[in-house]
Amino acid sequence: MVFGLSGGLPAGRQPCGKESDSYTASLSDGHVGITQCFGTLSTILDVAVAADRDVELRRVTLTNHGDIPREITLTSYAELVLGPAGADAAHPTFSKMFVQTHWVEQGGILLATRRRRSPDEPQVWAAHVAVIEGTDEGVCTFETDRMRFLGHGRTLRRALAMQPGAVLSNTSGCVLDPIFSLRRQVCVEPGASVRVAFWTALSDSREGILALVQPLRASGACEQVLAGSLARAVAEQTRLGIDAVQTARFGYLAGALIYADSHLRASAEILERGSGGPPVLWSKGISGDRPIVLARIASESDLACLDELLLAQQYWQSKRLGVDVVLLDTAVSDGDPLHARLEEQTQAQNARLKADREAVGTALFTLRDTLVSDALRAGVSTAARVVLDTAQGFPTPPPKNAEGDGIPPAENAYLPSQAADEDAASTAPSAPPTREFDNGTGGFIESGRTYAITLTGDRCTPMPWVNVIANPCFGFLVSSEGGGYTWSLNSQQNPLTPWPNDPVSDTPHEALYLRDEGSGDLWSATALPIRVPDATYTVLHGKGYSRFEHAAHGIDVALLQFVPPADPVTLSRLRLRNRSSRTRRLSVTGYVEWALGANGTVPAPFVATSCDAVTGALFARNAWRAEFGERVAFIDLGGRQHACTGDRLEFLGRHGAVDHPAALAGGASLSGRVGAGLSPCGALQTSIDLAPHEQIDMVFMLGDAASSDEARALVEKYRTIDLEAVLGEVCAQWDAVLDTVQVSTPDRAMDILLNDWLPYQVLGCRVWARTAYYQASGAYGFRDQLQDVMALCISRPDIAREHLLRATARQFREGDVQHWWLPPSGQGIRTHISDDHIWLAYVAAHYFETTGDVAVLDENLPFLEGAPIKAGDTDAFYQPGIANEQASLYEHAARAIDSSLTSGPHGLPLMGTGDWNDGMNNVGAQGNGESVWLAWFLLATIKAFAPVAHARGEHARTVSWQKYATALKGVLEGPVGWDGEWYRRGYYYDGTALGSHNSEECRIDTIAQSWSLMSGAADPGHTTQAMAAVEKYLVQHDDRVALLFTPPFDQTPLNPGYIKGYPPGIRENGGQYTHGATWSIFACAMLEQGDSAGELFNILNPIQHSATADALSRYQVEPYVACADVYSVAPYIGRGGWTWYTGSAGWLYRAGLEAILGFQLHGDQLLLSPCIPKSWRGYRIVYFRRGKHDTVTRYEIDVENLAGVNCSVIRVTLDGVVRANSPGNVVRIPLAEDGLVHLVHLVLG
Repeated sequence: MVFGLSGGLPAGRQPCGKESDSYTASLSDGHVGITQCFGTLSTILDVAVAADRDVELRRVTLTNHGDIPREITLTSYAELVLGPAGADAAHPTFSKMFVQTHWVEQGGILLATRRRRSPDEPQVWAAHVAVIEGTDEGVCTFETDRMRFLGHGRTLRRALAMQPGAVLSNTSGCVLDPIFSLRRQVCVEPGASVRVAFWTALSDSREGILALVQPLRASGACEQVLAGSLARAVAEQTRLGIDAVQTARFGYLAGALIYADSHLRASAEILERGSGGPPVLWSKGISGDRPIVLARIASESDLACLDELLLAQQYWQSKRLGVDVVLLDTAVSDGDPLHARLEEQTQAQNARLKADREAVGTALFTLRDTLVSDALRAGVSTAARVVLDTAQGFPTPPPKNAEGDGIPPAENAYLPSQAADEDAASTAPSAPPTREFDNGTGGFIESGRTYAITLTGDRCTPMPWVNVIANPCFGFLVSSEGGGYTWSLNSQQNPLTPWPNDPVSDTPHEALYLRDEGSGDLWSATALPIRVPDATYTVLHGKGYSRFEHAAHGIDVALLQFVPPADPVTLSRLRLRNRSSRTRRLSVTGYVEWALGANGTVPAPFVATSCDAVTGALFARNAWRAEFGERVAFIDLGGRQHACTGDRLEFLGRHGAVDHPAALAGGASLSGRVGAGLSPCGALQTSIDLAPHEQIDMVFMLGDAASSDEARALVEKYRTIDLEAVLGEVCAQWDAVLDTVQVSTPDRAMDILLNDWLPYQVLGCRVWARTAYYQASGAYGFRDQLQDVMALCISRPDIAREHLLRATARQFREGDVQHWWLPPSGQGIRTHISDDHIWLAYVAAHYFETTGDVAVLDENLPFLEGAPIKAGDTDAFYQPGIANEQASLYEHAARAIDSSLTSGPHGLPLMGTGDWNDGMNNVGAQGNGESVWLAWFLLATIKAFAPVAHARGEHARTVSWQKYATALKGVLEGPVGWDGEWYRRGYYYDGTALGSHNSEECRIDTIAQSWSLMSGAADPGHTTQAMAAVEKYLVQHDDRVALLFTPPFDQTPLNPGYIKGYPPGIRENGGQYTHGATWSIFACAMLEQGDSAGELFNILNPIQHSATADALSRYQVEPYVACADVYSVAPYIGRGGWTWYTGSAGWLYRAGLEAILGFQLHGDQLLLSPCIPKSWRGYRIVYFRRGKHDTVTRYEIDVENLAGVNCSVIRVTLDGVVRANSPGNVVRIPLAEDGLVHLVHLVLG
């Protein structure tokens, strides 16, 4: 970017979208030159890659044609990956956090490196420098934090760092979302030129990268690289026997291969025939992973064109662009010599490609047209980015001044008016209701059930604050500004719109636009993508819905979004009210960018759109995929639409974006263009007239169906349905879950979490959606959702049971399980992770103890069968078969325990490729690593499940388990397990202790301490010491974090696994990993340390992290849902990490309800065992017990603590009748199902 401090604001065509007075681009082999003119200032950008080094040059030449000096600031910007493109595309937020940046003051060099997750990963170092030719004086400022550069809710078009007066912050380190940005200021005298060279380099070491950068400051370095790049290009052309004209043609096709040009693909009719995805091609050895060129060869006269195509393939490979070429031999006669010629060509070309020093695995394939199936022919035609008719010759680039395709450039798009309008005074928002825990941005209303957010001016939430809204088969997430996405059946494999995973820009892929047809004012129903600067936006995130309200241009706008309890459709009710004194004509446009393919893939070229002849809804389908290809996505504007388009290029415009769509620039209607081969979108438009003070409702639907007929039925159903009634069903569904247990304690923040948000998070996000802003899983994690449903055993035991059976059926005959699997296919990963299958028995025991449903143990379920993991591999991804063998759930669980009774060199169970902490995947990868935590977990599971085996007459099994447990206890309490002040975490593959006072990193780990108590098997003296050590070393009260372990991994020569790749203090690597921290609450309660348990709950409570503006500025993420991790190292101490999709939600819920408030069910008994802070004078629980015959019995439980103790019940009454105390602190109350109200009163003392 070029930014003028005086004399205007010149900028290039991209990314700022501003036109220059003139613009010329020259693209040749080895060089790109872009020349622009902005009044009296001209700029030349030269781009080249060095021929002999991993160095890129971008040199800017500024020439002042005026008569006054020009002060110009140049700012570079590059988003860093430094890793595989596929990994970055699939999960960018995760990939980015491993990149660290450094500033080298001497030399003004920005460095970046990727922390390696495995020793097998290559070391990667990058550098960026800016050199003013002739003199390198002056200050160079820098930025490496993308959030600081752009600002939340902004893109490069409106970057904070590019606003007048903005400075770069000189931030480096573990910035979480890394960029390279350098800023240099120059003065260009009249008639003079100044050159600034921006260099980017790559090496495999810090020493190497510094050595590579050092000569770039020398005089003549730019000319040397430019000349060398051109010389190499000429040499490569000579080697291949091609000329500049041919390379221009090859470059033209390369653009189509990367970006998909509809002019060079198969016809729309052919594209719509392809189905099944890349597996259709595998029978011929074509992977489908690389771009494909399909050439039809009919006769020997076509071979000249083929020869050039084969040269193009070699040329592309020399540039590391892998392209597969498929020849379709259409000669009819079996004896045609063309067959042999093509076979010879194929063998020779593949030999050349493999021998090339730049080989990237590409190949040439020949298919006989008469021998291939219709499915394969249609498939390869669909998959091909370029289809050549060789009889027409090799395609050539269109002339530079060729007539366009009628698509308006985005520069012509109408931008929202900044001027105040005549109705502004009449649209002041009403005062918001009083909010609990108001931090200036948001707070709780409606007794905590709803979170209300207010956005004023250009203010956004610090990070995306989202609501995850789902039913069992469908859902969407939406941020307070309007970003998010929608999915159906599987949130990772079948997104309807793109998963965002960009917490910085939060760019929406779904939008509702409003345009005043009189004034031309254009804005959106949510703050993004087009915001009205002087409007106040109110956002309400509720249970199963979100509302967005604002007033602008004399119109009250209210958008309500929700999904029905069962159907696969998002309903967005838009309510518009004219507050002005004149009739207003508005257009409303609903827009979506289609995804219809797994996250991280590029499905857009295969999406075909159509306008349904029956309903007028817009349909979209991607048949070119192995799963979900038969499904039909749809949008509808309640039948009001009068225009549509399925062409994203038409809607956004060339170089366009959702914040300035070209199609809404004027009064023109949408074209109705739909079909295959387009850059796909869905847009529907209608116009309405609003009389003064008139109000109108309309509904925008986005859904998915198994067929076109089903899509039509859904559209017709929800066009006429009573939306308020549907919303009532949604609210009633959630009320039934949340109202089962309601608590009232002196800790209001605890009440809000336990009564509303944690159960909502567990069921809606973890079980149904299995996605969130920072992670889109779509899969069931074997251990993950089993733990989640433990929190539902009271409110939704039916869902807990259903998932228990679902997980059981993912076990192999040998006892191990799929670590995770993708529904509906069942594809998943088999691993050597050691704890997964044990959770089956542990959770089964919890379920039947809580619900009394022992019949579940006799449910028969099949095993899986599949290939074992190959020797030397750590896992295997495939779709297993269903074995003929079936067994009871009990047998499945028992077999899981049987297969877990391993023993390493120290007598501890083997860790495998990870226990609960997946990041410690290398501790036991070589076979001998051991886990203390796993030992405690096994003891807890055996304790819970051995009585079941004994009751079923499995005496040999019971004895075997108990013998193993006895031996394990001895090992744990001896010098192998006990470190003197706490329990060790385990042992590395070489026998080195992990989690010992002798360990330089990971000296103490919290879960080995908490589970010593949760197992019920540890020495009481040791457990008291262990939890005291947790309090001393891991609970940081001032910073309000409870660490997983300390110190973080960083420089240890030992390799615990990919956990060491995380920056220190981030996520599992020594930060607060909330899931594990919750177990310390249980441990404190078991020690009857109610003050510690309550304090830990407060530390983990997100509401307490964001109750004030100051606290929020540090924590940043949503205040209303559990957060997976909180960072513990400067400058991010107390910063929240990934939210919503975290197993901590269920455990935090249970920790508050069961461990602190002491509320548990055991079949037809209520167990109460409070362990509360001494400062509490009491609390109340209301429990609604649903009976077998639809009876609802209410229990009102009051606990009185006037004595100010942590626990110890001294008096119990049930309906006014005193009951004898049970031994210890546990009170047992028999539960009735009589539909009455029962009063329980406990006194502590």
